[in-house]
Amino acid sequence: MPPKSDLNKAGIESSYVRMSKQDLGSECKICTRPFTLFRWLPGAGMRYKKTEICQTCAKTKNVCQTCLLDLQFHLPTQVRDTALGQRSQAPTSAINREYFAQNKESKIDEGPTGALTYGKADAAGKELLKRLARSDPYYKRNRPHICSFYAKGACNRGDECPYRHELPVENEMSHQNIKDRYHGVNDPVARKILAGAAASSGLAPPPDASVTSLFLTTLPESATEDHIRSFFLSSPTLAPSSLKSIVLVATSKVAFVNFADRKSAEAAAEYSAMAGKVEIDGKEVKVQWGRSRPKKVAAPGPATGPLSVVAERELASSGK
Repeated sequence: MPPKSDLNKAGIESSYVRMSKQDLGSECKICTRPFTLFRWLPGAGMRYKKTEICQTCAKTKNVCQTCLLDLQFHLPTQVRDTALGQRSQAPTSAINREYFAQNKESKIDEGPTGALTYGKADAAGKELLKRLARSDPYYKRNRPHICSFYAKGACNRGDECPYRHELPVENEMSHQNIKDRYHGVNDPVARKILAGAAASSGLAPPPDASVTSLFLTTLPESATEDHIRSFFLSSPTLAPSSLKSIVLVATSKVAFVNFADRKSAEAAAEYSAMAGKVEIDGKEVKVQWGRSRPKKVAAPGPATGPLSVVAERELASSGK
């Protein structure tokens, strides 16, 4: 009986994917512990994909081991955590990272009552994530990397080169970090999605970069500064130091929320848009950007032109 031919080498389309497994073959990019590595080729003309993080870190955040997107909504963790009001508790330093991973691994073994609690989120946040989720597969993430030799003008492989012959584009998306994607901090892809959600809800950032405040209206009479502060600080992307001050005008039922910088103000606007409706002390309120401060017009000073010099000479000659 002749041996079976290799479908991958014969150029025949197959519904199966060859996957290699290597025990303790790589180090987790998050907890730095060794884990079982899987490597496969998604299809013809694509690059090899492999698992980047261990199962414990993936189950802790409910993300894919390769692309680090949420398994349920296929969105970055920063978008999901902002919509659901979840705050990342994983340590970013190497001091308690292994200890945290071991504790999470034991909780995951306990079952649904352990570390995975994302399924109990509010319905409003889930509906918003369903609207933002991508319904069709995104195959561009499987494309080969850009050929560095081609970018330098030194690639001599031609059509046989397994990498893409394109010039790299320098933008915000070209500076992505796997740890920022996992912890949901400073993720450029998530910021783009959150900015689109904020613009669709009428909270697009104003062109004036000096505006760093939000304006709240229709506040309840029982609203206090602590109620407003607790709402914005429940965002996973806002720190207590990012909130500069709150000016509450109880008689008009409005409030100005001033932030330390423009980045924090945009994060607060995105969080308000992702929340669907902003409730302060049990009542829904309206949120909008503050207005630009009018520029002060400099008072006209003494004239310093040629006419003023002539006038001074005339006064001096007349002795006045």
